[in-house]
Amino acid sequence: MVDTENHTASNDADAQLAAMGYKAELPRSLSFFSVLGLSFAIMAVPFGESTTLSIGLTNGGPVTIFYGWIFITIISIIIAASLAEICSAYPTSGGVYYWSAILANKKWGSLASWTTGWLGIVGNWTVTTSICFSGGQLILSAIDLWNESYVPAAWHVVLMYWAVLCVVLLTNIFASKHLDFINTVCVYWTAASVLIILVTVLSMGKGGRRSAAYVFTEFDATRAGWQPGWAFFVGLLQPAYTLTGYGMVAAMCEEVQNPEREVPTAMVLSVVAAGVTGIVYLIPILFVLPDVDTLLAIPTGQPIGYIFMTATGSAGGGFALLCLIVVIQFFAGVGSLTATSRCLYAFSRDGAVPGSRIWAKINKQYDVPLNALLFSTLIQGLLGLIYLGSSAAFNAFTGVATICLSASYALPVLILLISGRHLVANAHFRLGKFGYAINIITVLWIPLAIILFTMPTAIPVTPSSMNYASVLFVFFGGVSVLWYVISGRKHFTGPHVPTIDEFGKKQMLNIATVSDELADQNR
Repeated sequence: MVDTENHTASNDADAQLAAMGYKAELPRSLSFFSVLGLSFAIMAVPFGESTTLSIGLTNGGPVTIFYGWIFITIISIIIAASLAEICSAYPTSGGVYYWSAILANKKWGSLASWTTGWLGIVGNWTVTTSICFSGGQLILSAIDLWNESYVPAAWHVVLMYWAVLCVVLLTNIFASKHLDFINTVCVYWTAASVLIILVTVLSMGKGGRRSAAYVFTEFDATRAGWQPGWAFFVGLLQPAYTLTGYGMVAAMCEEVQNPEREVPTAMVLSVVAAGVTGIVYLIPILFVLPDVDTLLAIPTGQPIGYIFMTATGSAGGGFALLCLIVVIQFFAGVGSLTATSRCLYAFSRDGAVPGSRIWAKINKQYDVPLNALLFSTLIQGLLGLIYLGSSAAFNAFTGVATICLSASYALPVLILLISGRHLVANAHFRLGKFGYAINIITVLWIPLAIILFTMPTAIPVTPSSMNYASVLFVFFGGVSVLWYVISGRKHFTGPHVPTIDEFGKKQMLNIATVSDELADQNR
């Protein structure tokens, strides 16, 4: 009976996808818990908070880190709820760019889709880049636990980044049939790691413990150079970067049996779970925080290993806890590249990327968009070369990832408000009477966030402290505009979307068909 129900659910989801203009090509093998794990893995709270810790320490310290986390968690839940409602109405791997197209009118649909899609794909590429790049830095920081004089050369960092990227790619190819298991393990590994770190650092505390007053009230923005209030907001890049990837799981809609229910719910619950996890993780870290200036002077820019070493009193203890974070990075990298490849695959099948026919192919041996995986990895590998010219590359990756993903989330929500919320009346995940308020908060916050996250984390600005996110943003924007002029304006008409009325009629027809099939089975 279970197999019959699953088969019926898959057929229903495939029929709904057909109503949106697409043929199902990927196996629907992911469970709800797997999608939840994927979203949770991409955010990778202990890893994300650890690798961007210097941003919070520079811009206010404990108050910015702790209360900034709570503030961004609330904002992220609101944004995730806005996206979840639209995803529930239109579950497709196209995600945000498809939503912009179907919610806009025919005159603006293709342009809205093109803009949203390019923001989304660039955000996906750079968030995976930042995850794997900081993972490489984190691994190299382990050497510093035994050899404090070690300063990694730029090419050391790039080679380690490429190694991490290759591991993530190979996992996505050769373990593609086990992604459900990998994403599930991620949830349990992260929960166990946070508890182990919490108990270990608080019980040992070899480097001493801070007071509760320090953890919850200490605010020092002098290292940032900004005015205190502005420093707090600039420091929000730390939690905002970590709590960004939840919208990427919309790209997995075509690999889930009940995407209109499971993906939106996983999207919101993963942010709630990440928020709670972050609080549990940050409090013990702040209680055993060593001297801040010492942490900010660490050559790799990754102070978490030193914090662990100080708290446990040994390099071995610090390394053991650091390994827990590195494994979380592995899950994050795998999940992020999975979502990125699906995003490129979906965007390419509508002809919006140079070489679209190549990236839109599904490899039947592995049941994955192999070419999209390889091309995404190539782009991300080339981005790593920026570090050879500027050590501020990581801040650029985190900044442009946050900017592009946030903007791609805002556009379909803004279009929904303009076009009317009746367009999501058929959604299974409904915001009800709070819908307008939630959507408006989403649209108002994201433009402010984009401004904030182009700011350098400290002033006066030097080549090494400059935030090059705006440079990368303009570069990819230029590529998008150039390709639109060369090809897009002539050939791109947006995804193959039906009108809202046609879509509703097709959905009703699909429901009637499934009901007839169930009736026949019962007879």
